[in-house]
Amino acid sequence: MNTGSNQTEPKRRGRRAGGEDTKAALLAAAREIFVERGYEGATVRSIASRAGVDAAMVNHWFGGKEALFAKAVLQVPVDINALVDRILDGPDDEIGERIVRNFIGIWDPIGGGQFAAMVRSVTSHDQVAEVLRGFFVGTLLKRVVAHLAVADGELRATLVASQIFGMGMVRYVVRFEPLASADVETMVKAIAPNLQRYLTGDLG
Repeated sequence: MNTGSNQTEPKRRGRRAGGEDTKAALLAAAREIFVERGYEGATVRSIASRAGVDAAMVNHWFGGKEALFAKAVLQVPVDINALVDRILDGPDDEIGERIVRNFIGIWDPIGGGQFAAMVRSVTSHDQVAEVLRGFFVGTLLKRVVAHLAVADGELRATLVASQIFGMGMVRYVVRFEPLASADVETMVKAIAPNLQRYLTGDLG
């Protein structure tokens, strides 16, 4: 008789077929686990177990936890590791510019629809907001400030996140003009210098 509690994820019976079925199962399981446990608390093993597949399938289909989160929760149509590489690829004093260009380059082609959906999820579910904080500030932007090796890294990452989300809100959700339809160069000139100060400048 088992008198203890079982802390492991119950696996679904039988082997799941490969291909798109496995990919879809991992996405569905990831959405559940990330919301239940937050970004840091979710593990590749627990997600795979919930989906009823081997943990190696996460790397096979998505390349790791970060990319799976981006696809399952954020629905970002890019590889997150590749995105960070693009942001860091170049002079450190131009990172703010590359952040703006990449952000707009991701969302503009799809009209910002997924960004708006993400914001609506955040405002209606505290768990989703916590997951996004853990991912954007604790993971993605933390890697950027770690590369720069600057003091007050967490504060800088949070300030950058506030600017990025503010830009997304105005451009894709409430659509305030003229910012909503401004071209990329206008956005870069207006916003990148502030991002760069957050990243490498004097915060006072």
